[in-house]
Amino acid sequence: MSKVAVVYWTGTGNTQAMADAVAEGAKGAGADVASVFADAFHAADVAGYDAIAFGCPAMGAEVLEESVFQPMWDEVKGSLKGKKIGLFGSWGWGGGAWMEDWSADAGQTGATLVGTVTANNAPDDGALAECRDLGAHLA
Repeated sequence: MSKVAVVYWTGTGNTQAMADAVAEGAKGAGADVASVFADAFHAADVAGYDAIAFGCPAMGAEVLEESVFQPMWDEVKGSLKGKKIGLFGSWGWGGGAWMEDWSADAGQTGATLVGTVTANNAPDDGALAECRDLGAHLA
């Protein structure tokens, strides 16, 4: 059985809804899943998982949340080599450039990026289905 972490930050609940769907998809595919708020996940935790889904909404000028999520991401990304990862999050303005930038950054970690999912504001049924698929691919 694979172990999957779903690590996320949410401000309005949109990204948490997506995290719940990713976890549901991974569990449905037989994985042991832990959902972890970003401030409780550290580089030392990475080794305990086969795959990790990271979720963060776009903030400000299309960047990751800066006080909790970005510091966690900066800490763990050096430990991701050889891991399967997925990225997800919601946005309410702009065009999703934060995900493009984040995906490019993730591509430099040596991890295998299996997919990304974005939602404009609250995730609709289609976005939630994509999140469940992402979880299943990580399992």
